[in-house]
Amino acid sequence: MTTATSTDAARPAAKNIEAVAALEREALHDRSGLDRVTDGITAVAGSPTFIVVHLVWFFAWITLNLLRRSPFDPYPFSLLTLAVSLEAIVLTGFVLMTQNRMTLQADKRAHLDLQVNMLAEQELTAMLQMLYALCRRSGVDVTLRDGQIKELLKDTDIHQIAVAVDRQVVKGDAER
Repeated sequence: MTTATSTDAARPAAKNIEAVAALEREALHDRSGLDRVTDGITAVAGSPTFIVVHLVWFFAWITLNLLRRSPFDPYPFSLLTLAVSLEAIVLTGFVLMTQNRMTLQADKRAHLDLQVNMLAEQELTAMLQMLYALCRRSGVDVTLRDGQIKELLKDTDIHQIAVAVDRQVVKGDAER
């Protein structure tokens, strides 16, 4: 007789963790060159250093132009406004590209999650059907909740559930 150890219990979790890590490594590896550049720019633009550098740059630009006799960009700082506006347009494009890629990746994960959940539901239904048949064959009385059990023994209609959820969500949104 073997006893289960905490290491034995951790093996399925470790296997799952490795599978998820492999999927993440694959997603990172499969990025295009443009995706890599976009991710890098977005990472830099989202850093505290980026904010501090810009604050110092704005302060220096404004200070130099207010203190000089012949400023290169006099108040209201049209050149600075143009530079900042162009930077904002370009950065917005990079952020949106990164978000689109991340949304596609999240959609892939959601589809995988749905597939795994549907497989698990089918497996559980099959196990419940086998257990129910064994109980009946062994003479175990399962009639107390027979109606509920018979409902659980049926295959789950995913489409029917999705329609019901949509109706409830729409109903809930209408009540707000």
